[in-house]
Amino acid sequence: MGYDDLIKFIRDLYGIPEGDIPLHAPVLKGKEKEYLLNCIDTGYVSSVGAFVERFERMVGSRIGAADAVAVVNGTSALHVALRAVGVDRGDLVITQALSFVATANAVMYCGAEPVFLDVEQGSMGLDPAALALFLEQATYINNGRCCHIQSGKRIAACVPMHTFGHPCAIERIVEICTAYDIPVVEDAAEALGSEMVGASGHRSCGLFGRAGIFSFNGNKIVTSGGGGMVVTTDEALGAKIRHLTTTAKKPHPYLYEHTELGYNYRMPNINAAVGCAQFERLDDFLTQKRELANRYHDFFKGSSIHPVCEPVGTRSNYWLNTIITADRKERDALIEATNQAGIYTRPVWTPLNRLPMYEHAVTDSLERTTYFADRLVNLPSSVKA
Repeated sequence: MGYDDLIKFIRDLYGIPEGDIPLHAPVLKGKEKEYLLNCIDTGYVSSVGAFVERFERMVGSRIGAADAVAVVNGTSALHVALRAVGVDRGDLVITQALSFVATANAVMYCGAEPVFLDVEQGSMGLDPAALALFLEQATYINNGRCCHIQSGKRIAACVPMHTFGHPCAIERIVEICTAYDIPVVEDAAEALGSEMVGASGHRSCGLFGRAGIFSFNGNKIVTSGGGGMVVTTDEALGAKIRHLTTTAKKPHPYLYEHTELGYNYRMPNINAAVGCAQFERLDDFLTQKRELANRYHDFFKGSSIHPVCEPVGTRSNYWLNTIITADRKERDALIEATNQAGIYTRPVWTPLNRLPMYEHAVTDSLERTTYFADRLVNLPSSVKA
């Protein structure tokens, strides 16, 4: 397989013989305009409005959450979720270095520091074996609190991420963390519609820990322009998150009284309107994503390049189609050739421990993280109108 073959395949796939093909573009062909005009006509364009409540109900009902709180973006969702489960200044939070920078940034917003552990080969998400080894060898229990031996700092939470929409080994991760009384907050920013599949049926990503978060950025499977959501099966925690994201204001028709440090994180009605229209098409988007993944998998069959498939026991939304090249040289050559032809392929994020603000973070060997960072390529993954 040559790069020209791949370029032709992608152009044929999207029916675009010339011009640029983006990595992931939104499809706004539902009721977005109708709902936006409703916001304008009623004057409800800010953080109060019927579409905010409707969007929360739609997402919560679809995935089976006890509460769903719409916020301005996925980063703020993760920040407030960490704050709500008790992460505080001086704490440590276990996560993965193979992630978008927002995962670690949200930890830092709490005044805590990330600990970067390796990912597993199948899902590219946090490796439960690496997690268990770190907790066994690098921590101790002090008055019921799990603490890091070297620094003495409390391990306040664990944030696994469902990379590119592929569910990580979340059940095993939660089981390990529960034994150490460490709350889990799922970074499901990319995993709307992804599920764990078992004997008891399907269960949505985002519902396994104390809280989970989704992103509705413009490049996500469902977009609200900018936006995010915190979901939880714990009604009390949901109420706490809703309070914190509304500047911790006591409910009152006209008095402004605030109980603690809160955040102005509530999603505007105008964004929620777009989110509602998009969410109405989620099943269609998921079907198209799976068909697109199957086309890519068939194309690469028998070649030296391997497409990333959903892990056994899961159903992925295939948010971004990803391939594993032989080495960094092949990765760079493929990305260069496709981008010169107007096909927007991308490498995976720079591992977070290599960024200047995180270069002193605690890590393990990150062997598979380095392997993936040198080889992964994301391919155009937009759905069609």
